Amino acid sequence: MKIAIYGYGNLGKGVECAVMQNADMELFGIFTRRPVEDIKPVGENVKVYPAKDVLLYKNEIDVMIICGGSATDLPVMTPALAENFNVIDSFDTHAKIPEHFANVDAAAKKGSNIAIISVGWDPGMFSLNRLYANAILPCGVDYTFWGKGVSQGHSDAIRRIEGVEDARQYTIPVPTALDAVRRGENPVLSAREKHTRECFVVAKEGADKARIENEIKTMPNYFADYDTTVHFISKEELMKHHSGIPHGGLVIRSGKTGQNNENSHIIEYSLKLDSNPEFTASVLAAYARAAFKMKNRGETGCKTVFDIAPADLSALSAEEIRAHML
Repeated sequence: MKIAIYGYGNLGKGVECAVMQNADMELFGIFTRRPVEDIKPVGENVKVYPAKDVLLYKNEIDVMIICGGSATDLPVMTPALAENFNVIDSFDTHAKIPEHFANVDAAAKKGSNIAIISVGWDPGMFSLNRLYANAILPCGVDYTFWGKGVSQGHSDAIRRIEGVEDARQYTIPVPTALDAVRRGENPVLSAREKHTRECFVVAKEGADKARIENEIKTMPNYFADYDTTVHFISKEELMKHHSGIPHGGLVIRSGKTGQNNENSHIIEYSLKLDSNPEFTASVLAAYARAAFKMKNRGETGCKTVFDIAPADLSALSAEEIRAHML
């Protein structure tokens, strides 16, 4: 199947690498809003096209993987492209997923295409595990822990503070909270009790570090509701020790069974990721395969990970899956 990438940041690069690992896929090319000559693909002989020319290749692409941001890019890009292509995106603004789904569904049905939205690990793989666990243990409580990992949104929020040259912010689960959940105690946890935030900040020369630290710790919607530690370090230290984009987390369902709920059970799904965008890209590639299969069956409209049969994600035949994985 011919895969195209729309947008070439960290996620787009990850998709290029993921396509290389899948023998049933080939990369048609990369579409970018930046000058074509500024794009340096990972692979050799990869074609790069201006985003404005995308419709010229409507009949040559099987699935378009859209690698834009959820805040302003994907709400516009995904419906526009879904009318003309089978598409996948990683829209992750949880509260706006129903609205995004409706817009993309209308566009995909208009063009008789398949669109799969909110693909990744949360939303995505974590969502699936929450659904499975809730279905299996209806009497129970859900917990999601994120980290330890770099939060790109929170890091960006720090970089916008006056006097900050660069920054990384790590989200870290609170060990005592995690232990209580794993023991099946079903604690009621506030945001502060579940996660802490650790910030590594490069201040500009002469900047007021006390003011910067206070602005970080009191920032509403980002840090004010968490115990936050701020470290001021050099640019060299930041690049040496904090240049990667690791992440991960846990989905846990603590439930009861039995006539009197006398037996306890814990379901836990864990991810430890060296590269958040590369792992997300690998999930996107698997769902691109599913979109290709669904389109060939004549299906149309918008889907989420909840609607995709697991077998559609695999390059193996149904017989091979039954023989080796069941």
